[in-house]
Amino acid sequence: MTESASDYSAPAFEELTSSAVAVAEQPQPLESLRSKPVVVTGAAGLVGTHLCSQLAEGGWKVRAIVRNTSKAAQRLGHLRIEIRVGDIRDADAMRAAMTGAGALVHLAAIAIERPGERYNQVNTDATRVLLAAARAEAVDRLVYMSQNGADSGSPHSFLRSKGLAQDIVQHSDMRWTVLRPSVIFGPEDEFVNVLARLIRLSPVVFPLPGGGSARFQPVAVGDVARALVKVLEDPSTVRQTYGIGGSTPLTLRQMTERILIAMHASRILVGVPVGAIRPLVAASQRLLPSPPVTTGLLDLLEQDNVIERNDLHDTLGISPTPFAPEELLYLRKISVSSAVSSLFKR
Repeated sequence: MTESASDYSAPAFEELTSSAVAVAEQPQPLESLRSKPVVVTGAAGLVGTHLCSQLAEGGWKVRAIVRNTSKAAQRLGHLRIEIRVGDIRDADAMRAAMTGAGALVHLAAIAIERPGERYNQVNTDATRVLLAAARAEAVDRLVYMSQNGADSGSPHSFLRSKGLAQDIVQHSDMRWTVLRPSVIFGPEDEFVNVLARLIRLSPVVFPLPGGGSARFQPVAVGDVARALVKVLEDPSTVRQTYGIGGSTPLTLRQMTERILIAMHASRILVGVPVGAIRPLVAASQRLLPSPPVTTGLLDLLEQDNVIERNDLHDTLGISPTPFAPEELLYLRKISVSSAVSSLFKR
């Protein structure tokens, strides 16, 4: 005879279902998790490169998902990891990438829209595709890198796209952890390096949008990678969201002053209203293949990007690397010619 829920007394059934849920949520032993590949999206990006290196050094099996094969060869070729070329928007490719995997670390996102790459497609819809692929292949551990300020109700399209993706993750039945970093700095980052290139292209005077009074809490890429490994290894971080940032909030002006010291450069810093810069930014957005900033991101330079509670140190026990000139010496290699050529890369 087939049994149904009605064949049990209410207390017995509740105990049975509670036990089933408890069993389902038992974390995999770390050894078991490490025995399977961890899939890393955006693996050839700034954070992905550092994360793949740390995971490989820690004995993890890494399956790196990349779009640009030449960049992947340059940044990841020396590591003993599996590299797969694929588009995170491609459901079939992503399901194949998840086969046999034990965990997914989703880093891939875009900060600037380009033809064929819109925020809603890459940042939001692709997250939905990845979670569906992970579920289909029984990958239940997920670490997602969101963004401080990400909110599905944000008026800023970038932050809204990341907020929507974060909602998808947090409402899923996977064993997720979310990190929300402030701006990330390191070689090839998309914030500090942009400022440094603009400095090279701005002799004598450098304009600071909104007077440079907005505050940020820049966090080193190596610290972000360590945080990702930490939460991946620690089952107590499941279904938790962590804000992570550097040791000290700094205004855009203070950050720029440190960048100038690191670059051995001298500029007069002049506060300029965002409205006065907007026409120039809009023109560069139309004319340049790779504009350094867009009108949408320009608006974010007026807003504070500070972590309310810094879980990097307070919860994860990682001492933040200071945003100091000696940590930014890689900016010295930026020349006028390299700054110009960056504007025309596709």
